[in-house]
Amino acid sequence: MPTIETDEHKALRSAVAALGKRHGRAYDREALWSEAAKLGYLGVNLPEAYGGGGGGISELSIVLEELGAAGCPLLMLVVSPAICGTVIARFGTDAQKQHWLPALADGTRLMAFGITEPDAGSNSHRITTTAHRDGDNWILNGRKVFISGVDIADATLVVGRTEDARTGRLKPCLFIVPRDTPGFTRRPIDMELNAAEKQFELTLDEVRLPADALVGDEDAGLLQLFAGLNPERIMTAAFAIGMGRYALAKAVEYARDRQVWDTPIGAHQAIAHPLAQAHIDLELARLMMQKAARLYDAGDDMGAGEAANMAKYAAGEACVKAVDQAVHTLGGNGLTRDFGLASLITAARVARIAPVSREMILNYVSHQTLGLPKSY
Repeated sequence: MPTIETDEHKALRSAVAALGKRHGRAYDREALWSEAAKLGYLGVNLPEAYGGGGGGISELSIVLEELGAAGCPLLMLVVSPAICGTVIARFGTDAQKQHWLPALADGTRLMAFGITEPDAGSNSHRITTTAHRDGDNWILNGRKVFISGVDIADATLVVGRTEDARTGRLKPCLFIVPRDTPGFTRRPIDMELNAAEKQFELTLDEVRLPADALVGDEDAGLLQLFAGLNPERIMTAAFAIGMGRYALAKAVEYARDRQVWDTPIGAHQAIAHPLAQAHIDLELARLMMQKAARLYDAGDDMGAGEAANMAKYAAGEACVKAVDQAVHTLGGNGLTRDFGLASLITAARVARIAPVSREMILNYVSHQTLGLPKSY
């Protein structure tokens, strides 16, 4: 597996970095989304037959990382093309692909993703949102929390559970729920985190959907779900790495310029070494992210699952440490609005928490990779 980027990937990285630099930290989300769409970056992972770039999560993660490194990450890149677009491209009907993929690729439509619940978190085995047949329709009932961008999304890809006729057990299924569907309501969650994309609680009360709202095979279960969750983890890693790189660049620039007793503070090892360590941690996390993306794009869902979880863990830890060290390097200036770092203290924590906590990733690695017994 190559670890050095191709010339095409380097060119993509350079072009997206230039776009991010034009918009900068004070970016307008809609303007940036629109320009990224026109340049073909939003759908770089989607099939060419449906207006996409024909690439994969490897390419889309480059887009998100470079925008993050410029201070203008687009969170909905994680959700709309990476999760929803990937799931529909792999498992959707021809009609679903025709309707959604070209619009997701050119940015004219957005999709949100609804899995997290108040009592289940992201544990697909504990999801209580249920779906049952009623003639040719589906009826959905349940609640979701911390769902990003529902107010700007045209539809939400909702994870529900249906009953297996053979075993009676509930299994996860995916449904496209248009924004204005009767019984589908949203309530904004009051977040102290200041982000362009807002968080919502969703209620599904006797939501009636046509048969073609179901994405993929009713009996596929976890296979289809993890087709979306692995890209989500990879893209979260890209988000975190980009954020960490942005913070580190600000700190390095400050350490070069700030002088005390006629010496740049970056000359002192107490300043230089932690910044060097932050750079190393971010680079190592990127390598694991690239491995996960390439495994996923090659169709190795099992291998990608392990690597995607590891990449998300490593990137979340590296991001938090990089932001913390950047703020510490600037001292009081690190908490001012002028330098744009203080808001990242809260934002960086998200990569440790969402879409799955670092403790659950450690559980995954200890059980699935190391073969250790479960305590639950």
